Order: sequence, then C-alpha cells, then structure tokens
Amino acid sequence: MPTQYPAADRPLPPVAVSGPDTAAAAGVPGLLLWLAVVVSGLVVALLIRASELTIDPMSGGNLPYWLCGGCALALRLGAGRTGWRHGDALAAGAEYYALFTAIALIGAVASYPIAALTQGFHDAALQRIDEALGFDWLAWYGTVAAHPPLQVLGLAAYRSIYLTPAILLGHAAWSGDRGAAHRFLAAFWLTAVATLALYALMPAVGPFSYLWHGSIPYMPESEQWQQGLIPALRDHSVRVIDLAHLRGLVSAPSFHTAAAVIYIRAAWPIRSLRWPLLALNAAMLLSTPVEGTHYLADMLIGAAVAAAMLWVVERVAVAARG
Repeated sequence: MPTQYPAADRPLPPVAVSGPDTAAAAGVPGLLLWLAVVVSGLVVALLIRASELTIDPMSGGNLPYWLCGGCALALRLGAGRTGWRHGDALAAGAEYYALFTAIALIGAVASYPIAALTQGFHDAALQRIDEALGFDWLAWYGTVAAHPPLQVLGLAAYRSIYLTPAILLGHAAWSGDRGAAHRFLAAFWLTAVATLALYALMPAVGPFSYLWHGSIPYMPESEQWQQGLIPALRDHSVRVIDLAHLRGLVSAPSFHTAAAVIYIRAAWPIRSLRWPLLALNAAMLLSTPVEGTHYLADMLIGAAVAAAMLWVVERVAVAARG
C-alpha cells in the first residue's frame, strides 16, 4: 500500500534541474558560434580573392580534414541517439572539437591573404621594445641551442597548443558543462580575430630571421618561413594555399601566448586540471620565444589581446545570467 502523507508533509514534485551552466551557455549559444565560424569563412574567402590566392578543396592533402569533419558530423548527429549512456557526451565532444578545429583552420588560412595584403616589416620597432624591456632574444636562443634537452622539452611544450584544448573540451563534454565549452570557444574565436586584425598592422619576420646571422646550430619549430613566404605571397609568386602544409606567419601578436592565457583561465576552475595544465602552458610560454621565433613584445601583445577577449566573453556571460 502506498504511504499516505498529511497534506502539509507531502513531498514536492520533482523540479527539472538544468545542466551545470545552462544560463551561462545561453550567453554564447552554439548556434552563434557556428554562425561566427561561417561568417569568418566567408570573410576569409573574400580576403583570398582580394589577394589573388586560391585553395584547391579537392587536393589530396585535404583528405584528413574531410574525414575528420565527416566523423564529427556523424557523431554529433548520431551518438546521442544510440541509447549509450555516454552518447550525449560523445556528441557534445564531437561538436566542440569540430568548432575548435574550424576556428583554428580558418585562422591559419586567413594569415596567408592578410600577409599578402600587408606592406613592410615592423621588426625594428618590436626589437626596440624588447631592448627597452631588457629581453635578449639572442641569449635566450643561444641557451636553447647549446642544450639539446631544452630543445626536446621546448618543442614538445610548443606543440602542446592542441593538447590542452583537447583536454578542456573533453572534460566539458564529459561533465556536461556546455557553458564552459562555449565560453572557451568564444574566447578562442575572438582572440583569433583580434590577433589577425593586429597582425595586419604589424607584420614581421621574427627575431630569428631579423637578428641571427651565420650558421644555424638549432632550427626552431617555426623555422624562417616569414622572411621567404610573406614576400612571395605579396608578389604573387605563391598563389595556392596548401592546407596540408600551413606555416605560421604571425609574429605579433603571439597566438601561442594568447592561447596559453585562454587555456589557463579555462582550466583554473577545474581543480583536477588546474595545476597540470598551468604547468604545461607555462612550459609552452617559456618555449615560445625560440620555437615560435617571437619577440617578448609579441608575447606581451598576445597576452593583452587574450585578456581583453576573455573580459568580453565574461561580460556577455554575466549579462546573459542577469
């Protein structure tokens, strides 16, 4: 027989509880993020046309992008309908990774037409800022070149730029924290846009090409692509953007630095990830002057851009909650 309660003591009916951050997620909806990606792609297409560059979408080197995109779409649409208890997390993760990859790819492609439409280089001004700050890039490079373990560790740390977001977005999908994922992706997109806009005003070949003369004892990850590729883009001797071999062209602001600031901010509220990801991104920052061939000025500008874009996203989230 069901238990009888006095009217005043009857349990209240269950109340639907939203996810951990539904209100915040409403501040940066997934649809708005996809719209931002689409608009960004259209703008980049116009820049490519204006700079007389082209992309061959059917090139064999693009096959991994098509395959990954197809897998992400299939998981996003189908994983949540399988009845598997982790299906929703898998579907959300596929969407987050697809958004991140699209933003990163569009940003990397955009640097080519932007570089083609620029004039001159600003290395002298950036180096003067470093001198005023007391930063000696040549000494930093010489230390790394003389110690192979620093080269191995620095290269691994520099390449971790894609490892941290994979961890953060995977955690957001697993925990159901859609708001955190959307805020992270919005900050990443805004920072990419701001970085590219500022890059158009201050193209540079970087300190490795500008300062180092003579034999090369150690070739950093970013090598010396800027000094050859940017002039070739400007004079149209390079006309095709090969998605399979995209090269880093942006000196100032440093996007690795901007990314590290975003990653640390996103990891900080997550107790289990806070210190490991702080250590990883601190290592990435230390590797950036050499492996990314960046002036300290590049890094300071990149950090300032990221901080500003994080502030914008936080204000939007607060407004949405209010």
